[in-house]
Amino acid sequence: MKNIEIDHGKPFDWGRASREYARYRDIYPPAFYERILGLGLCQKGQKVLDLGTGTGVLPRNLYPWGAEFTGVDISENQIAQAERLTQEAGMKIAYQVSPGEELDFPEETFDVVTACQCFQYFDRQRLFPELHRVLKPEGRFCILFMAWLPEESPIAAKTEELVLRYNPSWTGAHMTRALPEIPEESKGLFDVEERFGFDLDIPFTRETWNGRIRACRGIGASSLPEEEIARFEEEHRAFLAAVPEPFTISHFATVLLLRKK
Repeated sequence: MKNIEIDHGKPFDWGRASREYARYRDIYPPAFYERILGLGLCQKGQKVLDLGTGTGVLPRNLYPWGAEFTGVDISENQIAQAERLTQEAGMKIAYQVSPGEELDFPEETFDVVTACQCFQYFDRQRLFPELHRVLKPEGRFCILFMAWLPEESPIAAKTEELVLRYNPSWTGAHMTRALPEIPEESKGLFDVEERFGFDLDIPFTRETWNGRIRACRGIGASSLPEEEIARFEEEHRAFLAAVPEPFTISHFATVLLLRKK
């Protein structure tokens, strides 16, 4: 994938990091899912489409509440991991390799569409008409995002510094408590129902934090050569060796909930 607004146009591929993603990126705490459920989303009786599903983190964690989930992602490797993890958990979730802008579903199929940690990758001019098509009347589109806060987490700040040394093009650093912007492309098709953010402290060990970073766009999913990734990981582990564990990393999560007009 290549997007001039992300990593200054440097290509990246989530499929390259799919094994680490499956192991280390299922980190959202119960409070994150409680916010989603509290909005009346992903409940029994609803058909839910999860865009950019990756390894199926969102549908697998919300599965116990009874919604009928379908996950789509452009990466075959990510979908393969999602199917494996879903089967191992004894769940029934449908997955498709598909771009979010070209969905192979009839009109008015879904009650809810979710996009967790992926909205920035879509072509919004194509996405919103397509979501308007597949959502039922007054269906809802929920955009979710969570980022660590380097100004409040020295460990995260040092990690960012190291990632940028190996991959100066990475634009995933320096996140703050910023609420999501309302996309211009949604206007005329969707109304804003909710827009808010909330703090989360996420626990990590040295191993799980290193894995979380190994599976990020700046390292594992980047176009860095394997030998560079190995050198980064060696240096990152050396830094973490002096960090007492477990430790927490401050995060800020955001929700933008849109309703189909």
